[in-house]
Amino acid sequence: MRIAMIGAGYVGLVSGTCMASDGHHVTIVDVDPRKIARLNDGLMPVYEPGLDGLVSATVHSGHLHFTTELASAVAGADVVFIAVGTPSRRGDGHADLRYVEAAAEEIACAMQGYTVVVTKSTVPVGTGHRLAELMARANPDAQFDVASNPEFLREGSALEDFRNPDRILIGSNSDQASAALRQVYQSYVDRGIPLVETGIETAELAKYAANAFLATKITFINEMADLCERVGADVRDIATVMGMDPRIGASFLRPGPGYGGSCFPKDTTALMRTAQEAGVPLRLVESTVMVNETRKGTMAGRIIRECGGSVRGRTIAVLGVSFKPDTDDMRDAPSLTIIPALQDAGATIRAFDPAAMLDASAQLPGVVWCGNPYETAHDADAVVVLTEWSEFLTLDFTALAATMRTPLLIDLRNAIGAERLERAEWRYRGIGRGEGSRPPLPRLTLL
Repeated sequence: MRIAMIGAGYVGLVSGTCMASDGHHVTIVDVDPRKIARLNDGLMPVYEPGLDGLVSATVHSGHLHFTTELASAVAGADVVFIAVGTPSRRGDGHADLRYVEAAAEEIACAMQGYTVVVTKSTVPVGTGHRLAELMARANPDAQFDVASNPEFLREGSALEDFRNPDRILIGSNSDQASAALRQVYQSYVDRGIPLVETGIETAELAKYAANAFLATKITFINEMADLCERVGADVRDIATVMGMDPRIGASFLRPGPGYGGSCFPKDTTALMRTAQEAGVPLRLVESTVMVNETRKGTMAGRIIRECGGSVRGRTIAVLGVSFKPDTDDMRDAPSLTIIPALQDAGATIRAFDPAAMLDASAQLPGVVWCGNPYETAHDADAVVVLTEWSEFLTLDFTALAATMRTPLLIDLRNAIGAERLERAEWRYRGIGRGEGSRPPLPRLTLL
C-alpha cells in the first residue's frame, strides 16, 4: 500500500520504517527540514538499536522516502498515519493536541480521493471524532474516514515490538477503513498475530488504560521495596514469586527510582484529567502519579542518607541518566529530579551515559560529563546506578573501586547485586533488601 507517515519522531520513524520493510511504499513527512536532511544522509534523530540499519535497507530498496512536503505525500497515499507529538499541556496536564489537529487539517486539504486517516499518536478518547469534524470543515468535499491504531512500542526494543507485537489494535467505525488497515497489517495476521478491532473510542482509551496499568504495576513494586527494607524481606524474591502467577506476570516488577519516559508520565496524567472531567475520577491512577513523583525526590534523600547524612563537598558518580537503557530519551527521567537535588545539597556530580549525554547536558547544568564509567568514578565518594545499561553490568569493579575515595555503590536499579562485589570490598546498597534478607532465588525448580 501507499502510506504517508506524518511525523519523523520516535513513533513515526520506527513505524514507517517497519511498514516499509514489510513491502509497503512509505513516505515519512516532517516539518523540520534539518531532520529530514539528516535522515536522507542516514543520520538518526533518535537512538534506537538497529534502526539506522533498517532505515538504510528500506531506503535502498525504494520503499522508504523522507520529505517535508506533506501535500505531495498525502495526495498519493491510501492511508495517512498521524504520528506527531502529544506532550502534556502546560498548566493542566491534558494531552496537547495542537500538532495532531494542525496535521489533520493540512491532510484534509491535500487529500485526493478516498483516504483513511489514522491516529498513531496517543490521543485522548474522543479525538477521532474531533479530527473528523475539523477535517470536514477544512475540506467539505473530502472523502475520508478517521481511525485509530495506537502503538505499543517500548523504547530500546521498538523494532522487535513492531515486528512481533502481542497484538495489533484497530479502532474504526467504518468497514472500508478497517479493511484498509487490515491490508496494512496482513502479513502479521498471516503469522497469527492477534488483530483486535474495536470502535475508535475504545482503541483510544485502551492505549491509556494499558500504560496506566503498567505504571501502576511499577509503582506497586516500588512501594513493596520500601516495605521490604523495613521488615527484612527481599523484594527480588517477592517479584519472582509474584511474576510466576500468570494473572500477574513478571514484566514491570523491577523496583527502581520511579518511571519516566515519553509515555507513562504524560499518559497517566492525561487519563487522570480526562476521567476527572468525565466525573469518574480514577483514584488508583491519581495515587500512582503522586507516589511516582514523590519517589524521585526520596531517592535523592536515600543517596544522601547512604553517604552519612550529608553530601556537601562530596563527589557523586552517576552511571546512566536516560530514563531506561538502550535509549537517549531524557523525558521525565528520574535523573532530572535526583541530580539537581544532590547538587542543591552541595554535591559535585560526575556522570556518564552511553547515549543521552548530549541531550542531558542541556537539562542538567553543572554536571561534569565523563567519557567512561572509570573516569566518572575517579575520586568519587559514591557511585550511583540510575540506568541499568548492559555495559555497567560487566565493569571491573575492583578497578573501579581503586579509583574512588570511598567504594560505595548505591544501586537504584538492583542491576549489579551485592554478591558480585563481595571480593572487591565495596559497600553495596540496593533497593528493597532489608537487613537479614537472603540472596535472590537462583533458580526455581518445579517438582
